Amino acid sequence: MFPIKDINQTEKSPILTKLLVIINIIIFIYLAIQPNYQEIIDRFGFRPIYLYKMERIETIITSMFLHGGLEHVIGNMWFLWIFGDNIEDKFGRLKFLILYILSGAAGSILFSITAVNPYIVAIGASGAVSGILGAYLVLFPNAKILTVIPIGYYFFRIIEVKAIYYIFFWFILQAIFASITIISLINLPVAYWAHIGGFAVGLIAGIIYRISKSPQY
Repeated sequence: MFPIKDINQTEKSPILTKLLVIINIIIFIYLAIQPNYQEIIDRFGFRPIYLYKMERIETIITSMFLHGGLEHVIGNMWFLWIFGDNIEDKFGRLKFLILYILSGAAGSILFSITAVNPYIVAIGASGAVSGILGAYLVLFPNAKILTVIPIGYYFFRIIEVKAIYYIFFWFILQAIFASITIISLINLPVAYWAHIGGFAVGLIAGIIYRISKSPQY
């Protein structure tokens, strides 16, 4: 299932969401044309060994703005574009940015704990974006997501799916693939445990927000 857009209006313009998307795309384009692209990834990407040794911790942040290919950056930024505006609208820009960074950091930490190879390089905004999805699930469970559903190889349908079902299905897929890495002791090309770590932070943030905004009697 691929999301086209959410049917969920915002009150304010999502300036920070737009800025994050633009920054990530500009960085990707700039680095993609550099002859030493792989060296830059090695230098600013995150490795679990850094956390174990408590060195180069800044790569937890720098790695969030690096992507391994066009599909990688488009996928992450598309999800951020669709779901980020409403969370920024609810949280405000500063808290939204804090959620984004904390979710990405939590993703890196959980990835480190579960990684088979402590020297493998992890890059991408997936953990941070997963945190946005977690908060969205809590705050907008009934929002409609316009979604492409493939039918066979050549046909598809576009339907409206409630966010609670769409995001739950997305999470189940992440959990299945994450479990495979543990069972097989093989690092898959996608850091699924980073998705789960970021998602958990988003869920907690969304729950805290709802409780804080609940009427007090």
